[in-house]
Amino acid sequence: MSLDVLFVNPGNHKKIYQDLSKDYSAIETPTWSLLLAESCRSVGYSVAILDACAERLTDEQCVERIKEANPRLICFVVYGQNPNSGTVNMSGTVVMASAIKKANIDIPIAIVGSHVQALPFETLENEKDIDIVFTNEGVYALRNLLKHKNLTDVSVLQSVKGIGFRQSGKVILTTPESIVPQNRMDIDLPGYAWDLLPYSEKPLDLYRAPMWHAEYIEKNRTPYAALYTSLGCMFKCSFCMINILNRNDNEPIGVASNYAGMRFWSPEFIIREFDKLVDMGVRTLRISDEMFLLNRKYYAPLCELLKERSYGDKLNMWAYSRIDTVKRPENLKLIREAGIKWLCLGIESGDKNVRLEVTKGKFEDVDIREVVKMVHDADIEIIGNYLFGLPGDTYETMHTTMELSKELCTLAWNAYAAMALPGSLLYKMALQQGHKMPDTYEGYSFHSYNTQPLPTETLSPAQILEFRDNAWLEYHTHPPFLDKVEVKYGLDARKNIEDMTKIKLRRKILGD
Repeated sequence: MSLDVLFVNPGNHKKIYQDLSKDYSAIETPTWSLLLAESCRSVGYSVAILDACAERLTDEQCVERIKEANPRLICFVVYGQNPNSGTVNMSGTVVMASAIKKANIDIPIAIVGSHVQALPFETLENEKDIDIVFTNEGVYALRNLLKHKNLTDVSVLQSVKGIGFRQSGKVILTTPESIVPQNRMDIDLPGYAWDLLPYSEKPLDLYRAPMWHAEYIEKNRTPYAALYTSLGCMFKCSFCMINILNRNDNEPIGVASNYAGMRFWSPEFIIREFDKLVDMGVRTLRISDEMFLLNRKYYAPLCELLKERSYGDKLNMWAYSRIDTVKRPENLKLIREAGIKWLCLGIESGDKNVRLEVTKGKFEDVDIREVVKMVHDADIEIIGNYLFGLPGDTYETMHTTMELSKELCTLAWNAYAAMALPGSLLYKMALQQGHKMPDTYEGYSFHSYNTQPLPTETLSPAQILEFRDNAWLEYHTHPPFLDKVEVKYGLDARKNIEDMTKIKLRRKILGD
């Protein structure tokens, strides 16, 4: 039986994370490859997944795997769990696509994911080894494309909604395709193709959780999985591009805040995915929803089902929330009983005016310290997320943010230098204002050598990046933080953090 489509998760971990890639960075399950693969095979198409990242494959090894698989379509999936991942993963994609073409493999190459959703014209104009792009999440467009035998025939391509291609050197985008509607989520996105993922000795053992999620203990990092219970977000933060998967137009530059909205799978549907993962031996899980703790109507029924199965004792999960959606202790009690032991809170800035600048809404009215205390009182740990270099930031406001983070002393801490991610409103604004943008895809990685943050009115990109890197080191060597880790998780956990702080990221704009 011939293979209809091979979904490829490109591997360029070293360029993205530098020396953190070997032992410290997480290796996430390729969520959208899994969703698209299951969607396609649910309607009769044969599928496979090539995860170059998890298997640490070279481009040459990938080319040989592709030759062996001989699919009708090669589809690179450039989504990721972090907002910048779609663009960052383009670096590995274009290199591998070039290797495929140089090997004279006569198979059309497509891309689906956030970068091409944001910049379909630019992608096809710049990347000549890419034949087809999908202009939103691609579920229906992919299925409709695979209905045809000849995937390179221009008349075929013209008939498929929701794609882009080149005709006589000119970029053509077809009529936009719809995204999967709420009433079809369980049907048209019917689960995750976990069985297609590679493993060494047991399922999902090539994937590893972030160090903090594993309580800074290496043996707790695998097996690991990530899944969604919903797609999209109701908010319109200017620095974020998550909602670009919902786009429904063919503008040259997509802006995610124009497509805000959420869709949910049913609790009964999602619990089956949890059951599958538990049966496979997975205990460490990420709920990747941008806003899991937003609407009790949606998350409470799922948490009750998890609680009924006593997964609260078995699982170590983390989920996301805005800090202003953590409202009631009883809700925190429920999610803790469901097995959610960590909440990732987007605190972003310690200065309310800076938060307002990036459309965080009424976030300024929230007592951050009180919320953090309430979460800790519910026996839930926190990863605090911060951004340095947001519009309106100064040295003083960044220092305020840093001091707040040390005061809160959460057991996990993450901070990024703000950058204009393709698909975000900040990206379009940065172009209009003539700011220098990264000249490589990995330049959009928060940890790469080529990282290129945005300037503010008073701070250069280099100053912002230097502040962020120094802040990261300061926090992770801060005695109260290390003491807290040691008390909670032991001396080995503390030592692992201390070892991690010895790895210095090299930065081009800092003269390294």
